[in-house]
Amino acid sequence: MKRLILFVLLMQSGMAFAQLQKPVTWSYLSKKINKQEAEVYLKATIQNGWHIYSMQVSGGPIPTSFHFSPSKAYRLIGKTIAPTPLAKYDKVIQKKITFFEKEVVFKQRIKLLKPKVVVSGVLEFMVCSDKSCLPAEEVAFKIPVS
Repeated sequence: MKRLILFVLLMQSGMAFAQLQKPVTWSYLSKKINKQEAEVYLKATIQNGWHIYSMQVSGGPIPTSFHFSPSKAYRLIGKTIAPTPLAKYDKVIQKKITFFEKEVVFKQRIKLLKPKVVVSGVLEFMVCSDKSCLPAEEVAFKIPVS
């Protein structure tokens, strides 16, 4: 019985530690450019020692990606834009990787088709440090445009 209780306590503490590791937080903002167009901004704030991968990573880590929900209220204009990422050679996967540290703001331009618009979707990213990577994470977002 004591072993069972010890096992349960160890499992719960491990799960609690995994939930505490949230090295990336996301925030959102929109800005109207004119009556027909707006931009939405998706900002990742990344803790020191961690990084997320750029949108153009292949053959290794999971790239950051954005999937916008179809809507009759707006239409995407072009692709999601990101600043120039950092780059370095990764010895583990034996290739050059591109990534962001500290913070990064992604931008998506939209055409407004209705007066009230909420841009929604899901973003996916993978966060790593020099020592470990956390599993890829999906985050749902809703960004009102007014």
